[in-house]
Amino acid sequence: MVKYSILLLLILFFIVDGEKTEFDFGNLSLKSLKLLGDAHLNNGTVRLTRDLSVPNSGSGRLLYSKPIRFRKKQGGTQQFLTSFSTFFTFSITNLNPSSVGAGLAFIISSDDETAGKSGGFLGLEDDTSADKGGFVGVEFDTLMDLQFEDVNGNHVGLDLNSLISAKVVDLDTVGIHLKSGNSVNSWIDYDGPARLLNVSVSYSNIRPKTPLFSFPVDLNRFVEDYMFVGFSASTQGSTEVHNIEWWSFTSSFDTFSESAVAPSSTSAGNLTNSTAPSSAASVAPTSGGSVSSYKNPGNIGNSSLRTKSMLIAGVITIGILFFIMVACLLIWVVTKRIKFGEKAADSVSLEIVKTPKEFSYKDLKSATNCFNSSRIIGHGAFGTVYKGVMPETGSVIAVKRCRHSGGQGKAEFLSELSIIGTLRHRNLVTLQGWCHEKGEILLVYDFMPNGSLDKALFEAKFPLPWPNRKRVLMGVASALAYLHEECESQVIHRDIKASNIMLDEFFNARVGDFGLAKQIEHDKSPDATIAAGTMGYLAPEYLLTGRATDKTDVFSYGAVVLEVITGRRPIERDVSKIGGVGGSTSLVEFVWNLHREGRVLEAVDARIRGEFDEEEMSKVILIGLNCSNPDPVARPTMRCVVQMFLGEAQVPIVPKTKPSLCFSTTHLLLSLQDSVSDCNEMITISTSSSSDNSFHRGGNYIL
Repeated sequence: MVKYSILLLLILFFIVDGEKTEFDFGNLSLKSLKLLGDAHLNNGTVRLTRDLSVPNSGSGRLLYSKPIRFRKKQGGTQQFLTSFSTFFTFSITNLNPSSVGAGLAFIISSDDETAGKSGGFLGLEDDTSADKGGFVGVEFDTLMDLQFEDVNGNHVGLDLNSLISAKVVDLDTVGIHLKSGNSVNSWIDYDGPARLLNVSVSYSNIRPKTPLFSFPVDLNRFVEDYMFVGFSASTQGSTEVHNIEWWSFTSSFDTFSESAVAPSSTSAGNLTNSTAPSSAASVAPTSGGSVSSYKNPGNIGNSSLRTKSMLIAGVITIGILFFIMVACLLIWVVTKRIKFGEKAADSVSLEIVKTPKEFSYKDLKSATNCFNSSRIIGHGAFGTVYKGVMPETGSVIAVKRCRHSGGQGKAEFLSELSIIGTLRHRNLVTLQGWCHEKGEILLVYDFMPNGSLDKALFEAKFPLPWPNRKRVLMGVASALAYLHEECESQVIHRDIKASNIMLDEFFNARVGDFGLAKQIEHDKSPDATIAAGTMGYLAPEYLLTGRATDKTDVFSYGAVVLEVITGRRPIERDVSKIGGVGGSTSLVEFVWNLHREGRVLEAVDARIRGEFDEEEMSKVILIGLNCSNPDPVARPTMRCVVQMFLGEAQVPIVPKTKPSLCFSTTHLLLSLQDSVSDCNEMITISTSSSSDNSFHRGGNYIL
């Protein structure tokens, strides 16, 4: 019943609002996309080109399958252009540094059948382009091609029916490097009435205040009434890979009032013979004319009455459909509440509805081969993670099977579901959906082929190169800045550590495991709870007060920075420290001591020495020490950390002597006796001196 009601409402919506298009990757299906040439799906993203052996070349296109209206006539021959806005995240990785690339482009094209030429053509043109209409493209070009008057191999250009760009901007001037493999965000907006195109580009997901360029252009000359939108890319004898990680698009003619547009000189004659007399009746007489010059005014009145009747009938129909849909949704919600059958689930049933998708237990059981032990890829604090392959699509997923003895496991499940289901960032593990059947609690995530950062640092056969390590640190910083400052409610993760940072196929960082995360309204003080997390990553003030803030996450991030640089765990057992008795060393203390002695570069992992610039490495170590400052007030925000990495902010001076944490006598003091654990152990410490310590084993793949 719900499906039929929604279907009727959608039909009515498209009848009323047929000139508007809006979609994003979150609500698109395979039927809504058209993949041409080398384009293919790859773990939740679309890869436009393939990893071909050198010197092969290729091209591919991703298009929205339905044509979009870009212009229409009104009042005779006058053309109105739609306004549109698109946001997308992409990455370009050159797998063979010695080979050249080509690049990718956002396109508006009349051709939805061919992928276009490879090489410097970016898939924008083909041998029959002249027969298939024109195109508009915003190119992100990694190949300097003199044939097309390119300025270099790292630029953005506006292509209007020609690969010789009408506007070119060198990306070196804004610090963007297309072939770095980093995710790049782009915003493209076109104001139809103003005939103005704006393009913005940034590593950050915060839109720059000033666009990369603004260009006045009348697209009437380059588009047809209906065109296709999407992306194209190509390679030229290289192994350059182009990924579209996120895409949203909206277009509408509603940015201007058509009724306010002045009629042309021929409008009077056209209005006389108009097939919509009600419009003519609303036009005031001009000089030299009168209302009586319009034919059959009586019919005009009858038509107005009919129009009003139709409008009233439409409003009533919409109202009835709306109430039917609301009633059906209420019935559905009540049914779900009965199905969960517990108050804990009842209180968040509406949050569950917000998550992307509900999977069936049958499908997930089949995908994991009945949760076979051979499919286990990690153990988390609150469950086991399995690798799954969906039988219908063949897509690879990660399935977290939650433990829920008592109420804690379910509470963690509901916390993680309600928080991560509303988040979207390129450096966060993407939650695909959930399942709650047969007493089982299951979460479904994107599969991370390279496991956890912890595994890459300490278990891999080959050491993780410094460029990959630095990219991981930048990605985690960007994700935390998003959680702390850019969400509707601030999210404190509370368990940032190497085993909770996943690595995708290109070793980009994805922060996971939100079981301990807390949502806090901005400008609100957090409540004191028990301190929960992993020793070595926990901020000292958090242990003492139980209050988790964004600065506690910053301290944990600082520990991760030092761990990545040194290849050492935050707390390591060291029998040499206390006369052969099982003692321990703190990584933060170790690096602070080297900094005091002016030997900070000696902390770097010996396996990567000689692979880095010493000045750059010193800067990153100082960032880690700033974040690890015992005084939370002295720690930077994660937004500042991102700016330090990008060179947009100076790294604060780090004192030679490690500062002390000072509390007034009104603060609660804890005595911690032998509170040393393995880096992979989870410790829960009550805010009293007589608390017991409970430990839970961690794992390498934790979501």
